[in-house]
Amino acid sequence: MPRRLAVAVALVVFAVCLLSGMEAGNTFAETVTRALEAMFATVVIGLVVGVMAQKMLEENLNEPEKNLEISPVKGEPKDR
Repeated sequence: MPRRLAVAVALVVFAVCLLSGMEAGNTFAETVTRALEAMFATVVIGLVVGVMAQKMLEENLNEPEKNLEISPVKGEPKDR
C-alpha cells in the first residue's frame, strides 16, 4: 500500500510539473529536470506518509480484538 500511494502521487506531481513547465515557457531540459526532482521528492514523502497510514490502520483494526480478549464479561450467566 505505501508504495502504491507514493508512486501514484509522484506520477501526478510529475505530470503537473511537466504541464506547468511547458506553460511557463521553460526549456525542455529545465522542465524535465524540475519535474524529476519533484517526482523523487514526492516518492520519499509518499513512502513516509504511506507507512504511517498503514501502521495507523493496523493499530486501529487490531486494537478492538485485543480489548475483546482482555476484558472479562461482567455479570452472571443468569443475566442473559
